[in-house]
Amino acid sequence: MNRIVGSAKENLLLCDDVSFYYKNSEQQENILNHINLEIIPGSIIAILGHNGSGKSTLAKHFNGILVSKSGEIYFKDTKIRDMRIEIKKHIGMVFQNPDNQIVASTVQEDVAFGLQNLEMASEEIRIRIDEALEAVSMKDYIYWDTHKLSGGQKQRVAIAGILAMKPECIVLDEPTSMLDPQGRKEVMDVIQQLRKEYGITIVLITHFMEEAVACDRVIVMKNGVVLMDDIPAKVFNRVKELKNAGLKVPQSIELMQSLRAEGIEVSSECLTEEQCIDEIYRLLEER
Repeated sequence: MNRIVGSAKENLLLCDDVSFYYKNSEQQENILNHINLEIIPGSIIAILGHNGSGKSTLAKHFNGILVSKSGEIYFKDTKIRDMRIEIKKHIGMVFQNPDNQIVASTVQEDVAFGLQNLEMASEEIRIRIDEALEAVSMKDYIYWDTHKLSGGQKQRVAIAGILAMKPECIVLDEPTSMLDPQGRKEVMDVIQQLRKEYGITIVLITHFMEEAVACDRVIVMKNGVVLMDDIPAKVFNRVKELKNAGLKVPQSIELMQSLRAEGIEVSSECLTEEQCIDEIYRLLEER
């Protein structure tokens, strides 16, 4: 496993030999087994794994919903177990079903909810609402009833509610799993924009390989352990290992693998459909 290692000051999140099991489990088998990870500020990290791999359990450790049974998770240089209330101001969490996260009847009220709980001044709340909705391209919907929004729009409002708190990191636990292709695209566009324009660190839990391809780094989990941790090009070229972990590989990558197996020299950096089309076009031109 190639871990990306930084100093204590460089790490936004650090998992140090983290293990976890649920108390009500009769056998108390570990859901997480000796996890060691570093997450650098300003990066987009994808965590992949089949159901039961431990990826969502790990995500819930990052903002104190769960606490490790052994080992520690640090936010910068502080143990998260020692700041379980305060950590939510720094690390926001977005879940897969936006209906479970939206709590108000209008978009404006929903984004304001967390800020009002902090007893923030009304003028500052309005500024933050406008900024957050602008960031997720939902400002034109500020007075809409939330129940009239599409799935993708609801998820963007849920992200705005977290963004208004001005966190340093947003953890998204399969935020597109209940959305149609258009809704998934909307959410992924927002994720890229948040990193590009605001420098927010993104941890994306997903089972869509195409989403992971667009991230800076991919972590693959199986049975509570980290199998792979590297840049997308290196992870997705380990096709056999990914399939053994119960994961599907994007068709574009399988095509490139098939061409290489036939002795055709194609770039290992081709991950997306567009990159594969360009590479095949290049080969045809050469011939």
